[in-house]
Amino acid sequence: MVGKVKSIAVALLGCVFYLGPSASSVGAMDYVETPMFADRVKAGELPAVGARLPEQPSVVTFAGKRTIGKQGGEMRTLIGRAKDVRLFVVYGYGRLVGYDEKFKIKPDILLSVEVNEGRQFTFNLRPGHKWSDGHPFTAEDFRYWWEDVANNAKLSPAGPPRLMLSDGEPPSFEMLDETTVRYTWPKANPFFLPRLAGASPLFIYRPAHYLKRYHGNYAEAGKLKKLLQKKRTRSWASLHNRFDNMYRFDNPELPTLQPWVNRTRPPATRFIGERNPYYHRVDEKGRQLPYIDKFIMAVSDGKLIAAKAGTGEVDLQARSLAFNNLTFLRENEKDGKFDTFLWRIAKGAHVALFPNLNVDDLVWSKMMRDVRFRRALSLGVDREAINESLFFGLALMGNNTLLPDSPLFRKEYQKQWAEYDPDMANEILDEMGLTKYDDDDIRLLSDGRPMEIIIETAGEDTEQTDVLELVAEAWAEIGIKLFIKPSQREVFRNRIFSGQAQMSIWSGLENGVATAETSPEELAPTAQQQLMWPKWGQYYDTSGKSGEAPDLPEAQELDALAREWMTADKPGRREEIWHRMLTIHAEQIYSIGIVAGVQQPIVVKHGLRNVPKEGIYNWDPGAHFGIYRPDTFWLDR
Repeated sequence: MVGKVKSIAVALLGCVFYLGPSASSVGAMDYVETPMFADRVKAGELPAVGARLPEQPSVVTFAGKRTIGKQGGEMRTLIGRAKDVRLFVVYGYGRLVGYDEKFKIKPDILLSVEVNEGRQFTFNLRPGHKWSDGHPFTAEDFRYWWEDVANNAKLSPAGPPRLMLSDGEPPSFEMLDETTVRYTWPKANPFFLPRLAGASPLFIYRPAHYLKRYHGNYAEAGKLKKLLQKKRTRSWASLHNRFDNMYRFDNPELPTLQPWVNRTRPPATRFIGERNPYYHRVDEKGRQLPYIDKFIMAVSDGKLIAAKAGTGEVDLQARSLAFNNLTFLRENEKDGKFDTFLWRIAKGAHVALFPNLNVDDLVWSKMMRDVRFRRALSLGVDREAINESLFFGLALMGNNTLLPDSPLFRKEYQKQWAEYDPDMANEILDEMGLTKYDDDDIRLLSDGRPMEIIIETAGEDTEQTDVLELVAEAWAEIGIKLFIKPSQREVFRNRIFSGQAQMSIWSGLENGVATAETSPEELAPTAQQQLMWPKWGQYYDTSGKSGEAPDLPEAQELDALAREWMTADKPGRREEIWHRMLTIHAEQIYSIGIVAGVQQPIVVKHGLRNVPKEGIYNWDPGAHFGIYRPDTFWLDR
């Protein structure tokens, strides 16, 4: 069961508040030189640790079973594809502001934040903070991104990202001094700080000193022309975008503020992250973090990761491990010299089916957009059989909605149209006029085709395939044939976005323990990544420049409610909005939740310290390991 989380968002309306450093982060301290850098410091190739740190570094204190550690060593993990090198950014979790373990937002890279009326944000940087290459990190890096990237027509044809808009309006930007910047919107922007704290964060700064060499407004014309010829690139904008990979993290030359710096250029099968010599965090004894010198990510076939973890080939692993691997992992702990922790997954559904309301096939589009059909599909899923067969009966069964530990949870949201009832499902399908069958007892569509639903997967998780095989057995009882189509994640997403995919399987709501002060945008068509209505989400994502506007009344209401939530200041109104949106989802079954509350196996090698035995495993908020600060993990061996 997921533990109670009181709040994972910051209430911003009608107030002034200050997020500042703790007392321990501002006092004088004697710093201890990092062993990995001692020789370089002695040779004059690198400044001493005191000169590498900000004037006021972030000082980490430890409590409970987590302790001050030793510096050094290598930590190994496995990834399923080279693009997962971005996990250096996710797990490293260096953020302007970030969530702590209680899901409260606090300054991290920033020294402090002042918020006025929920619409004005003043950021104070740490004086003396430097990029990983030793160049000062200043307000200029924020100005460069805002003026020369986000508002440059060649680099950002659609204008600033939607996440920088509040009610469609961008902020005014001020560079108050070398270490202070301010963003002011006409209306409150409750999403701003949570977006900066996200697993895939909104990067509102760039290493200007590095990227200006590729920018048409700054680079010397002759040098830029030669560079374009050398890189076989037609425009400086394409060249700039190629090197500006703050999240993808695949350009080893790009300076970073993360704890580890990627030193490996793709294509590769083994990526090495080396400690950032200018990282801004230290422990209370004056040792610069991260403790671990090298974080190594090796590429492996996702289907083999559990087996390799079970033979002791990793130090820390959760990716590509599923609950059905638990027995195997526990049996191999002694020989592999590791422990298997179980963290609680906080998603609204561990697995859910997503009918594509934007599918291009006109006949299937009519079916998917008919709420009766979606209800029949949900009633036709035998969740109890899936729970008993795959999750030892320990999972929660029901819709893709909030979990019981959320204060907004209601039983009807979980159970409406989610009890196994094939008789009712058949009645609904008959009422829809789907009464003709082929020789295999499969219902026929209006154009005579058999009712064959192809459910697409990203091909990364055998657990999803196991679930779908059981769904297929149950749906056969209501005259529907299911096919499973695995592919690679990029192909999977592109087929959904383009309308080629009928239906897909993925996890449910990212945040299953929301409060009334948490943004409800996941419940409205607000992102192309939402698999049930990608074109509607794209329309919102691009402020109407791409995609399609929602044309179903309930989806339009969800959109309106999400917008109202942003400015609602009447007591209790935000909670009312949440309940109305949850009610719509329970009635409309835009996604078909199957099980939730499943636990995530975490393989931890003997000797790896400060990894919590119990935790919440979630993408956003949480960044998987991120909120537990892997820069504080250390090796006692």
